[in-house]
Amino acid sequence: MPAGLRFAHVATVPREPDHPIVDTPDGRYFVVRGRLWRRSNPALPPAERERLVRELMRARRAVRDALRAEDQAAERAARAAVHAAKVALGERGPVWWDDGAPDLTRRLARNTPYAAWWADRP
Repeated sequence: MPAGLRFAHVATVPREPDHPIVDTPDGRYFVVRGRLWRRSNPALPPAERERLVRELMRARRAVRDALRAEDQAAERAARAAVHAAKVALGERGPVWWDDGAPDLTRRLARNTPYAAWWADRP
């Protein structure tokens, strides 16, 4: 491993019984280790969603490759591509729901309007 290699925060989610992935009742978020993460826009046509997910995975691989090569310009470009794909998927940027509810991404479920639901889960 090259000296000074930086690793990006990558949301690798262990699919273990002690860290289950749970969807909020309204389907806006999934919860991992108590934290909310916005789901993709369910209104996206399946073909469009698949295309955007392919773009996202390609951009994530480009981030990995840029980090390995210690190429900061390539890393910035790759991270911009990741962001663009996530915005297009509805996981970042303007929320895809229209009831005025705020975006609670990255917040602990216990500190949000989902607190009672979170506490009552089995």
